[in-house]
Parts: sequence; C-alpha cells; structure tokens
Amino acid sequence: MKVKVILNPYANRWRAGSRVDDVRAAFTAVGLTPDIVQTTQPREAIALAETAVSEGYDAVVAAGGDGTLNEVANGLLRAAGDGPTTPFGILPIGTANDFSDMVGLPRDLTQAARIIAAGKTRQIDAGRINDHFFINNCAVAMEPMITLENIRMKRLSGEIRYIVALMKGLIKLKAWQMDLRWDGGGYKGPTYLLSVCNGPRTGGFYMAPDAAVDDGLFDFVFAPKVPKRTVLAILVRLFRKTHIYHPQVVYGRTTHITITSQPGTPIHADGEIIAEAATRIEYKILPGKLTLLQS
Repeated sequence: MKVKVILNPYANRWRAGSRVDDVRAAFTAVGLTPDIVQTTQPREAIALAETAVSEGYDAVVAAGGDGTLNEVANGLLRAAGDGPTTPFGILPIGTANDFSDMVGLPRDLTQAARIIAAGKTRQIDAGRINDHFFINNCAVAMEPMITLENIRMKRLSGEIRYIVALMKGLIKLKAWQMDLRWDGGGYKGPTYLLSVCNGPRTGGFYMAPDAAVDDGLFDFVFAPKVPKRTVLAILVRLFRKTHIYHPQVVYGRTTHITITSQPGTPIHADGEIIAEAATRIEYKILPGKLTLLQS
C-alpha cells in the first residue's frame, strides 16, 4: 500500500512537528512505510494532496487538526473530477480534532494507522462554498468575525483568548444585510449568524447536534439580527446544545444555500478563514464524494 502522509508541524499550537517520529512508528507497527512530507506554509497541503493523487498513491493521509484535514480534503476533491476521491486517511494530532472525533476515529496514532492499513472505506459527504470545499463546518457573518478577532490577538492563548475574541466580536457586531435562499425557504434582512454544517461539532461546540456526514444534506443554524442580550442567551444555550430550540433560531436541512451580502461577509471553512468580505456565496452539498478510510 503506497501511502502519502501530509503533516502540518504547526498544528496543535506548533506541537505536531515533534510527532513525526511517532507517526512513522505508528505506521511501522502496522507494516507500512509511508512517504511523509511536512508543510511549510498555509494552503500548501492542497497542492501536495493533488500531486499525491497524480503520483498514484493508494491513500493520502492528513496528520494535523481540522484545518489540515480541510486542506488535504480540498486537494483530493479538486483532483477527483466527477468520481469519488482517492482514499482519505486521518491522523488526529490537532487541538480540537472535531471532525475525526465525530466520525469515530481514534486519537491513538497506532490505532489510526491500523485503520488506514486495513483499507476499509466509507463514502461521506463534502460541502462546496464557491470554489472551496469543506468537510465539517463553514460559516459566514458573526462566527468567522470572531475567528478573525482570535487570529489578530497575539498576547493571549488558550480558552481566555477565545473568550476575549468573543467579547470583542460582540462589541463590534453589526448586522449584515443578507438575501438567503435554501431548499423550500429563505430570508431577506439583517443577519447575525449562519453556520452550515456537515458534521455536528465545530470548535468544540455542537453547533448542529443532529448533523450526519452521510445523509446528503447540510444542517444549518441561522439567526437574524436580534438584541445583543438575545445573542448572549443563544450562546449560553450553545454550551448545552439547546440553542437550536431558541425561538429566534432557525435550524434546518438543505442541499444548497445562496447568499448575497452587504457589506461583504467573512467566511471560515473548517475553522480557517477563506474570505474576509464576500458578497456572493453559494453552498452546495456533494453527497458521498469523499472516500474516508474508516473501520
């Protein structure tokens, strides 16, 4: 079995680079000798994954966090054409590891390598937003705005950094005027939140508790402009996975969403910022497109 491992040494707050020997040992334990390459800059893993497909690898493995998984998946999906992707393996060595946890993959590296070596696959959905793909979650408006605040802070780390970013984001929060259309419905007016989910958990929070990665549908969570005290009430409910029952929240399922936004909205996909001021956005589900290595 010819395996390419694309490892992001900056994952898990720059700790993943110290695990190269652990990754190699895990594969050795299951009888495989993979080709391991480390990324040196953002989005490099996309091109590396595309090249691995053209070079005939039997499996391409992402070693890192959700952002690394997103890049490798993007490369595989771009290379796939009209058919399913080359088998996609995961070694979860990131911080939250939301996607791999939600599809039931082990965090132990030897166990994860054993699944890859076994070669058993499962077809799961992927999402496309404009010309970019995602596998777990993709949001516009408030959620990526808070991500941008988090990125811009240099002096803080850990949970306190996210809490401060959230507070700064709420202070700055102004509604985006959006025209949204989804299967059988839509909304036009001031908007605070739209989170489009393939998997149930993102950033450690169950944004879409009922989402499934193989049902051919997005789960989406939408909230219009509301008083900021209501925003706080919704966020408190998010910790308990009951935000979807708030009367100001729409929780639905769809195969596509189209959006026009003024001003332009930021977008993040699997936790990574892919745009800061997009005015026209189209989401589309790609049923069963990604070939996941899973027991």
